[in-house]
Amino acid sequence: MWQVVTDLSNTAWRSDLARVEVLDKTHFVEHTQSGYATNFTVTAWEPLRRWAFTMENGNMSGSWEGIFQAAEGGARLHCTETVTAKRWWMRPFVPGYLKRQQRRYWDDLRRALREDG
Repeated sequence: MWQVVTDLSNTAWRSDLARVEVLDKTHFVEHTQSGYATNFTVTAWEPLRRWAFTMENGNMSGSWEGIFQAAEGGARLHCTETVTAKRWWMRPFVPGYLKRQQRRYWDDLRRALREDG
């Protein structure tokens, strides 16, 4: 699971992304299918254990942390995501948006892991 989630050179499994642009070891930009860019800065990289980053675009800023653990028959990933809308009128929509995005991410990841394994 670690390899699939953290390999920024192979993100075709992510149905929400058109591409990822790796700028350097700690900075990358995700481009959605509609062309919207989000900038990321890696804040923690502990192979097979923890990956964390901050993220920012024109609408929001926040952070994401993934804790990877061995589990019977595979692995477990626990994610914590915190997002703040930059415009006050967007704040009521953030929880629903995040829930949809997270569901899509998990569905894509499950599909990728089934195909990989």
